[in-house]
Amino acid sequence: MARREPSRVARGAAGAGVPTVVIMGAAVLPGGVPSQALADRVAAAHAWGEARPLPPRYMPTGGVGRHPPAESAVMARLLREAGVAADRITQEPTGTDTLSSVLACVRLLRGVPGPVFVATHRYHLPRTLLLFRLAGVPARPVPPPPGPAARASLARWRWRLREIPALPYDAALMLWARLTRRA
Repeated sequence: MARREPSRVARGAAGAGVPTVVIMGAAVLPGGVPSQALADRVAAAHAWGEARPLPPRYMPTGGVGRHPPAESAVMARLLREAGVAADRITQEPTGTDTLSSVLACVRLLRGVPGPVFVATHRYHLPRTLLLFRLAGVPARPVPPPPGPAARASLARWRWRLREIPALPYDAALMLWARLTRRA
């Protein structure tokens, strides 16, 4: 099997260019209201990104969940309300889970020079970063939002424990996507 040339994203990720901050989606509540987790991720990405010497592009990702609009649209609105110019925001509105969001973002990032950073909660960072790296994008973390993604102890453990089977499962699917050239 011939060795694949690293994607342009991978070659440029540590080099020059405008950084891109991918913001992983979270629930949208009825009426298009952001969940606390979604708002926290956007706030963390924005605070970190705007403190950089070179302000980044933002790529909020996430499709329509239980309630419209798409998670990416709600995050883009929050970024604009925080003063980010619309031309620095590229929405990825098709992702329905972590794996599909990463795959869609990788396609959008092809040919875009500059480092890639990921904003999500602490429990979600290992899987998200692994998936980007398996796809050939050496993404790095944005400092996660302070505090847990869920306020109730049982809910926090549910999210943490769900990552145990999700990480190897999604990693295997990402490797398969690379082998079949979908990533």
